[in-house]
Amino acid sequence: MLLADIATLLVNSLTWAMATFLVAAGLTLVFGTLHILNFSHGGFFMIGAYGAYSLAQALGAGSSIAFYLFGSLVAGVFVALLGLVVDRLVLRRLAGVEDAYVLIATYALLLVCEGATKLVWGLNYHSVMPPAALDGAWLLGNAVVPRFSLFIIGAGIVVFVALEVFLNRTGPGRLVKAIAVDPWMARLLGVNVRWVYTATVAIGFALAGLAGGLLLANQTLSPTLASAFVIQAFGVIIIGGMGSISGAFFGSILLGLIDAVGQWVLPGLPGLPFFVAMTLILLIRPQGLMGKRH
Repeated sequence: MLLADIATLLVNSLTWAMATFLVAAGLTLVFGTLHILNFSHGGFFMIGAYGAYSLAQALGAGSSIAFYLFGSLVAGVFVALLGLVVDRLVLRRLAGVEDAYVLIATYALLLVCEGATKLVWGLNYHSVMPPAALDGAWLLGNAVVPRFSLFIIGAGIVVFVALEVFLNRTGPGRLVKAIAVDPWMARLLGVNVRWVYTATVAIGFALAGLAGGLLLANQTLSPTLASAFVIQAFGVIIIGGMGSISGAFFGSILLGLIDAVGQWVLPGLPGLPFFVAMTLILLIRPQGLMGKRH
């Protein structure tokens, strides 16, 4: 039974980690490039989830993995378009201002997202079943492994690898990293920095919408969904190192494992190990696991 408990703990921790990373990926990408901590990210994640839900309702039950992935991609595109509007009306005006004003403005945008969600989809709770192929579980010895958990773990790894390849192995990705370090020099070299910023915002918001669609069957939809993951997402990007994709990924795994062990050892104190671990890590390494000390 001990081996089964360990296997279950590992699956639960990786599921938590990859679900959190899916939400945090777009947030840390935008911060790493624009240096804007977008507090409204959770609101657009929520809109992505509701958008995927509406598509599933309009086209009928999403019984196949292909349909589920299609709905997630559509949610990502929809939220990316919203991101372009937000960039035009809000984010461009926040460039270069103090962090306090950025947090206030993006928090206000989060409230707008919550209000729009209540207006469009109402206050009722909604849920969606996973595709038939992802429903149920496999038995590995005495351990029960939900298929949808493995899907979330796989999706998180795919998104991480795709972002790492894009940022480190492609010309546009290297350009994004260069502009994040020295946009002034990039302008002198003839790079359209504003266009790169806009494209990065679109990708970041698309990742938020994609996460909402992929995690649709992982939680109940409600107007408070925005806060369900965003606190965890902020935690992992702070622990991993602000703006570091790999830091957010490995930070998610570390905090997911700590949270799962904490729930096993201290079942009556959910969430406490997460915040204690985050505090201790920041005391030991304030810049995060993969951040650079300034």
